[in-house]
Amino acid sequence: MTGPRSQSSGLRGLRPAAFGADPGGERMARIRRSPHFKDGVFQNPGGTARTVPSGSRRDLAKVFLDKQQRPLRAPSGTVPVHATTYADLARPPATGLRLTWMGHSSVLAEIDGHRVLFDPVWGERCSPFPFVGPWRLHPVPLPLAALGPVDVVVISHDHYDHLDMPTILALAGTDTLFAVPLGVGAHLEHWGVAAERLSELDWHESTRVGGLTLTATPARHFCGRGLRNTQHTLWASWAVAGKEHRIYHSGDTGYFEGFKDIGAAHGPFDATMIQIGAYSPFWPDIHMTPEEGLRAHLDLQGGAPHGVLLPIHWGTFNLAPHAWAEPGEWTKDAGDEAGQPVALPRPGEPFEPGGKVPGEPWWRTVSRPIAHHWRAARPVEAPAGERPADLDLAGDR
Repeated sequence: MTGPRSQSSGLRGLRPAAFGADPGGERMARIRRSPHFKDGVFQNPGGTARTVPSGSRRDLAKVFLDKQQRPLRAPSGTVPVHATTYADLARPPATGLRLTWMGHSSVLAEIDGHRVLFDPVWGERCSPFPFVGPWRLHPVPLPLAALGPVDVVVISHDHYDHLDMPTILALAGTDTLFAVPLGVGAHLEHWGVAAERLSELDWHESTRVGGLTLTATPARHFCGRGLRNTQHTLWASWAVAGKEHRIYHSGDTGYFEGFKDIGAAHGPFDATMIQIGAYSPFWPDIHMTPEEGLRAHLDLQGGAPHGVLLPIHWGTFNLAPHAWAEPGEWTKDAGDEAGQPVALPRPGEPFEPGGKVPGEPWWRTVSRPIAHHWRAARPVEAPAGERPADLDLAGDR
């Protein structure tokens, strides 16, 4: 197997291998046939998602560079990472389901005798370049090779904090299979993953891996790795069903009404892994606040507390103006108020949703005080179907 090469592009020079590859040929033809692809781009449920309004870029820069806020955006000491070992993960889970949050959105799920690795990012930066981009706030809990065999790697979308080329290169040398959204397979093939090891799915399509059914489900986000974002790769959340258990991974998404439909079709879930970090009023449609994440979990479960919520997409990379530990603090507050079990493991700490769920606010030992202003205008007990109001983050710290 040969490694990826930088692609020459005439006068534009070399294209970094980490940018991946644009879909082409039959893959692009399949994309064009997708009911979710229109006017040359993939479409979001609920209409176009706002990222950063052009008129707000200067305001956003001011927030990121604010000297009083910057100390809140990084730990004040060493993040307490759990010393996970291969032996810990070699023992089968007593209940048949075990989750190990590796940081950010990377989770090893051991479900009904199978091992699923979601959005693995073992790189030091989520960036195409080793010298620039968000740096890890804590080390990876254990080496990638120490995870042991993985049946399937699931990717939610192609952003650098979810699809990491160095990690994929390492996994390409194993026997694992890959389940990815439509178009993302072009990146993996460019990096040496054989086409026969790829299942590339549109929303609502499923694939089987052993005794598991993996279904790509809708999300409200966007895609892109290169300087020119073609919007030709899909983003997805994922429902995974085994013989006895069901789990859900949100990937990156804004809140939308479709969570109820996903829950009705594929739930209820024994555990949901929900994005609750990197939110901001500057991009309200593509990332959820902690309150919205809790509402999404309840929507997925039919509106009532059920299963365990594992917050993801926080505490590892600094991707938004909010305090680094704020998502964990506010999700704990919201879960306590709603009577919803929320798992708060240290990075690398395995737990079984059917057993004792870790709930200690471990970040407080290395975090400056965070205001408990997670509540929005409507409470989390709002009737199912109401979209929770966006948090007013101004002055909350």
